[in-house]
Amino acid sequence: MSDSESPASFAELGIAPPVLASLADVGYEAPSPIQAATIPPLMAGRDVVGLAQTGTGKTAAFALPILSRIDVGRRRPQALVLAPTRELALQVAEAFGRYAAHLDGVHVVPVYGGTGYGPQLGALKRGAQVVVGTPGRVIDHLKKGTLDISELDYLVLDEADEMLAMGFQEDVERILADTPEYKQVALFSATMPAAIRRMSGRYLHDPEEIRVEARTVTAENTTQRYAIVDHRQKLEALTRVLEVESFDGMIVFVRTKQATEDLAERLRARGFSAAAINGDLVQAQRERTIGQLRSGALDILVATDVAARGLDVERISHVVNYDIPSDTESYVHRIGRTGRAGRAGQAILFVTPRERRLLRAIEKATRQPVEEMTLPSVEDVNSTRVSRFLDSITEALGASDLTYFRDLVERYEQEHDVPAADVAAALAVIAQGDRSFLLQPEPPLKRRPRDEGHRPARVAGRRRANGRAMATYRIRVGKRHKVSPGAIVGAIANEGGLERRDFGKIEIRVDHSLVELPADLDSSTVQSLTRTRISGQLIGLERERAGGGSRGGGRPTNARTGGAPRGAGKKRAPDGTKLRHKGR
Repeated sequence: MSDSESPASFAELGIAPPVLASLADVGYEAPSPIQAATIPPLMAGRDVVGLAQTGTGKTAAFALPILSRIDVGRRRPQALVLAPTRELALQVAEAFGRYAAHLDGVHVVPVYGGTGYGPQLGALKRGAQVVVGTPGRVIDHLKKGTLDISELDYLVLDEADEMLAMGFQEDVERILADTPEYKQVALFSATMPAAIRRMSGRYLHDPEEIRVEARTVTAENTTQRYAIVDHRQKLEALTRVLEVESFDGMIVFVRTKQATEDLAERLRARGFSAAAINGDLVQAQRERTIGQLRSGALDILVATDVAARGLDVERISHVVNYDIPSDTESYVHRIGRTGRAGRAGQAILFVTPRERRLLRAIEKATRQPVEEMTLPSVEDVNSTRVSRFLDSITEALGASDLTYFRDLVERYEQEHDVPAADVAAALAVIAQGDRSFLLQPEPPLKRRPRDEGHRPARVAGRRRANGRAMATYRIRVGKRHKVSPGAIVGAIANEGGLERRDFGKIEIRVDHSLVELPADLDSSTVQSLTRTRISGQLIGLERERAGGGSRGGGRPTNARTGGAPRGAGKKRAPDGTKLRHKGR
């Protein structure tokens, strides 16, 4: 389907009315290219292979047809979405939840490693039509009998190439074997390696192949920055940015209409001139609010995507993505509100730790780097407050007639024998009101080094470059099981909730492997990893004993020489004397 033939609305694609209502809530107006090309064949019941990058809107491309055709009355899994990481599984599950907001009785359950089974077991037992999960945890539930996919109607393989690169091919095929033969399958991948081509030929029936290239770019005169911030710290981070950054007008983008009202109210309570704009505003009120922003009577507009479409105010110097958009086109539209008429613009993006993949997708689609910014510290904020206070004094001295108030201060000074400086300080306290003038020290806003997805740096001195102590762990899979470093990283990262940067050196031996992981792994994570499977084999993760010895046999090699570790085979009695080494 060409761009000129693309439908103008989701309604033309046959999306169910309740789902259309949810799309209006989240601000979707028209389908993206991947959605326009993929939804019609999926609505018609055909299998689909979609080649598209993360951030092109592919989650909606498969979620909207599924939700439009789902049987709300059946409280059994009808759709299963497999994702390579728990972060993506959570994002997809949240997206399903947003799109199903007006579908009464639809339940979506994410299942992934790194957390306890309890909540997932309870949610599955209560019944769910949509299950989103990582391959390892889905297999665990299948073996426990807590997940039944024998009546599945829809199966989605999201980011299939990454799933295979992480060593999940056997797990994915094991899951596919448990599904009904006649089901609708959608496979999405950024690339089409031979393994994906083989899987498509084996498990999909006459699929329609759809290829969509991301072509979005942004204005060169807009500086783009990001900060990694936990969700609960976003308001504090935004407050510090507003206090320290010099800006004229600003738009802060959030996902929902309710969030616009909530955030605008919180900003006003902190002394900022802010207002909300969303789809519920009547046209007259919308025009009045935009007029206030244009004239300078209002500084900050908190908006949804749909409310900001067509908004053109030259005064906007900053755009803040308080909530990261789920597709790159929305991001481009958002930051296009600044940098108008050749003026320099600033775009700031708040990214929660699990949204890093969306950040990478934005960079790839816009073909421009987004630089990490250092969030203002308490000292930065207080220095700015002091400077502004002193500047306000200078401004008042030069622009006001102080005669009457000078007389009042002198009168008070004489009657109460109080120095003029103390009187001025008291007046400043009165003007400040109940708000504290200086920001009080507190723990720094959470910022994590950016995960670029590369292999971790080699550990030096058993401590990673990021300063986190490491330890060596033994797993029961090795060359005999045909495992790769990628498979080990993928399985352990998924089940243990770890990131690529948490891995040190990986040594694959004949019947086991040694993996360097953070020394401070908590017991629940270790227990979860012990039950993890790679290539169908329980890995039985356990920590190596100090000195290089291993539990359960095996002789780890010396990291430098490749030979037996120093002191191998030499044991000592409690008094320190050497004991004769006995052969096995």
